[in-house]
Amino acid sequence: MTPKPTGPPDGGWGWVVAAAGFAVNGLSYGVLRSLGLAFPDFAEYFDRNAQETAWVSALALAVQQAASPVGSALSTRWGARPVVMVGGVLTSLGFVFSAFAHSLLHIYLGLGVLAGSGWALVFAPALGTVSRYFSRRRVLAVGLALTGNGASSLLLAPALQLLLDNFGWRGSLLLLGAVTLHLTPCGALLRPLALPGDPLALPRSPLAALGLGLFRHRAFLVLTLGTALVGVGYFIPYVHLAPHALDRGLGGYGAALVVAAAAVGDIGARLLCGWLADQGWVPLPRLLTVFGALTGLGLLAVGLVPVVGNEDSWGGPLLAAAGVYGLSAGSYAPLIFCVLPELVGIGNVVQATGLVMMLLSLGGLLGPPLSGFLRDETGDFTASFLTCGSFVLSGSFVYLGLPKALPSCRPASRPGTPPPEMGELLPVPQVALLSPGDPHSTLDTTC
Repeated sequence: MTPKPTGPPDGGWGWVVAAAGFAVNGLSYGVLRSLGLAFPDFAEYFDRNAQETAWVSALALAVQQAASPVGSALSTRWGARPVVMVGGVLTSLGFVFSAFAHSLLHIYLGLGVLAGSGWALVFAPALGTVSRYFSRRRVLAVGLALTGNGASSLLLAPALQLLLDNFGWRGSLLLLGAVTLHLTPCGALLRPLALPGDPLALPRSPLAALGLGLFRHRAFLVLTLGTALVGVGYFIPYVHLAPHALDRGLGGYGAALVVAAAAVGDIGARLLCGWLADQGWVPLPRLLTVFGALTGLGLLAVGLVPVVGNEDSWGGPLLAAAGVYGLSAGSYAPLIFCVLPELVGIGNVVQATGLVMMLLSLGGLLGPPLSGFLRDETGDFTASFLTCGSFVLSGSFVYLGLPKALPSCRPASRPGTPPPEMGELLPVPQVALLSPGDPHSTLDTTC
């Protein structure tokens, strides 16, 4: 049956959907962030260098994000529930296939292509569904869903190191295949919801289903360009934070602790930023610009941490820098997706999420191999983190072109605010809320 169109419930089953989004995010990006702990084992077993093993995560990120519009289009046609369930099966098969690899190429195909394709079918539909269930508390709900990334990293980083020590990389990948299969029941929880802003008819062509017409909006074009630049550096800690800690003199568990520190900061920041953004004190594009710039500065700090004396050290400076990066990156993450309904309308949010993920793939494909190349050339990851932090800062400056990203100091009549389902930042007619002759009328100055 087709559900009766209503507004976003802002609660109820929406919190179950947010919990499913939490698990989906943890079983996709959380697993990918911790997977870097296995790269030294890949390099040793297959006799390859850091640049070549970095292509595992680069391919997984690129396939997952480049194919995200396909997941969005399939979700538009058949709904998020079956698409996410199929994606969970593909992701699990990718890990199982890689556990029996006899060359690094098999790892590329299993984790990069097969698991990456599965992740492409789960992330955008799940996150878009969370956005559709909320309006007033949207940033908090999306932030809660995105904390799955940090929570999963917090648990999986030490757990994966323990598995690698006891079962080797093959046994660890088999167990991760069983864990990622839980994406399937998460998809079953994504109950369909019809909203007033939805298109009246299904897209008639594949291009329309992909939502490419959204690029006609200047604000959406600015957002995707800035996001592509941010993507070059944003995912470097997912791949190389643990190896960077090892290069700085920490042991295996010390490196896992650094990853966990970033995860703790990430979790707290996503919830705090979600609450802050929902208060409406600062426009979302302005918050996006600020926290994007802070993320870039956090990457620079991680790259400049000095070498630790011995493996038994806790690496205090690197722990602090990783925590700062986690706080800033965690604040940035929910904003990039929650600004979309205001730019394109709630009816296009799933397609817009897929397109943003596709643009992120350009950076995701370039960043990790570039980082690995710089490490092989210089002997450590300092240049890698400095270069990629510069990319994040560049993308943050591009965000200044978004509506309301900069304060304006000109008197203007207060515009009518359309409902969130229609896109609050889309051009709307200026309307007078008070009569010009009314003695209580005042000019509004936004500064």
